[in-house]
Amino acid sequence: MTNQTIASVLIHVSDVATALQWYQRAFPQAVAMRLEEFDFDYLKIGSVDLEIVPADEKVASGTAGSVVYWQVEYFDKAVAHMLSVGGVLYRGLINIQDGLRMCQIRDPWGNCIGLRG
Repeated sequence: MTNQTIASVLIHVSDVATALQWYQRAFPQAVAMRLEEFDFDYLKIGSVDLEIVPADEKVASGTAGSVVYWQVEYFDKAVAHMLSVGGVLYRGLINIQDGLRMCQIRDPWGNCIGLRG
C-alpha cells in the first residue's frame, strides 16, 4: 500500500438528511458536496470526506465501533461548540501526552466524535 491517508469517514445514522444538517453545524468548516450521478450529499473537511449514510442491519449507529479523533487547535472551544449543537460528552476530558487533552462527544445518533488538542 503506497498511500496511507484517510479518504473518508462513514457515519451511520437513522436519518441522513437531519444528520447532514447536524454535522454541518458541528463542523462549520466543512464544505457541502454533492455527487449528482449518485444522488449523494456529503461533507468535505480538509482532504477527508465525511459521508453520512443510513444505518442498517450490518452497521448500526452507536458507540460500539472505531472512533475518529479530529485534531483541534482550541480544545476547550471545540468541546463547547460540539456541546452547543447538541453533542453529549461521552468520555473524557482526559489529559494525554505533551500537554494535550482528548475526549469523545456523542452525536444525536449515538456515534462518537473524538477531539484531541
